[in-house]
Amino acid sequence: MAAPARVLVVGASASGLSTAEALRRKGYAGEITVLGDELHAPYDRPPLSKQVLSGVWEPTRAALRTQEVLSELDAELVLGDSAIALDPATRTVRATSGRDLTADAIVIATGMRARTLPGQQSLTGVHVLRTLDDALALRQDLLACSRLVVVGEGVLGAEIAATARTLGLDVTMTGPQSAPMALQVGPLVSGLLAQLHTEHGVRLRLGVGVTGLVGEDGRVTGVRLDTGEVLPADVAVVAIGASPATQWLVSSGLRLDNGVVCDSRCRAADGIYAVGDVARWHHERLGRLIRLENRTNVTEQASAVAGVILGEDHPYVPVPYFWTDQFDAKLQVHGTLPVGADVDIVEGDMSVRRFVARYRSDGVVTGVLGWNMPKQARLHRQQVVDALDTPDALHATAPTP
Repeated sequence: MAAPARVLVVGASASGLSTAEALRRKGYAGEITVLGDELHAPYDRPPLSKQVLSGVWEPTRAALRTQEVLSELDAELVLGDSAIALDPATRTVRATSGRDLTADAIVIATGMRARTLPGQQSLTGVHVLRTLDDALALRQDLLACSRLVVVGEGVLGAEIAATARTLGLDVTMTGPQSAPMALQVGPLVSGLLAQLHTEHGVRLRLGVGVTGLVGEDGRVTGVRLDTGEVLPADVAVVAIGASPATQWLVSSGLRLDNGVVCDSRCRAADGIYAVGDVARWHHERLGRLIRLENRTNVTEQASAVAGVILGEDHPYVPVPYFWTDQFDAKLQVHGTLPVGADVDIVEGDMSVRRFVARYRSDGVVTGVLGWNMPKQARLHRQQVVDALDTPDALHATAPTP
């Protein structure tokens, strides 16, 4: 199989850049174009809710590469221009500027779009956090306010709440789940996270739904719960998840279902691939479609896709992984943590908040979680790897979005 003469990567975030770099690292000498809708050069997203939002980092520190390194990549970086349509037959992407970009191989790396609440756009002081500009706008508002309400108790909402408390704000977190990250880590660990946030002064108003925002003179003044209660707010952050950015692909004929649906090689169609948060591919060891939203997957999947483009024929079968930092807690998760899994502590002690928890479903180890024990958690990861090699793993692992 001959290498394509031209590769177009749609998306200039970490997944897009990682794909271009992986192609070069594997010896590709053809043309690479990276199309991005933001004006910023590729930057890292995990620091946005922590180091950038807190002000510990200058925004430029989130950049993934220096301009010198980007130049050495020998790729055309087209920024500030969005993809609006794809013709898979001719492998042509139409951009907002009217420009048509044609290539022999196209990699879709458009990531996610933050979900919003009804009426959110009509009020100032209401934010989402997905981009660098989002983080800078939120930080500016936080420095001028005293009361923040975070709508959403998942990973992002919990991180934003923790960062805002370190800035001295009065913070309330609300959402339908019973504890922070309850869906991601289960009741045992989420209960400990609830204690952690409460000890640091975060008000938890959880287990209730949000019906909307309250405003006065065009600015948010509160968040209304389905109980009728209104949580007063100078600023509100909506962190209720994100949706794969596939709107521009609706007329493409590609299968779109909670992402760009791909085979086990991350191939959506002949010469069309997807990578990163937007990709939903067939994981052969899990026996189902899977989509991962984490930084580690971006790098690993980009390398796998680059290999397939250049003629390699290996399924992409990673062990899922994500991490989060909140106050003094550093959590690492390897594998999957199914709802209702049996959890036991295999190392350390929960009472001192240094431990490794093992998650099992139908007796099969599906995941491990480390709380301030990263090295030990990685060692126990091998149990997840071993379990994936057994036929029972296909039945034990819960569906992943």
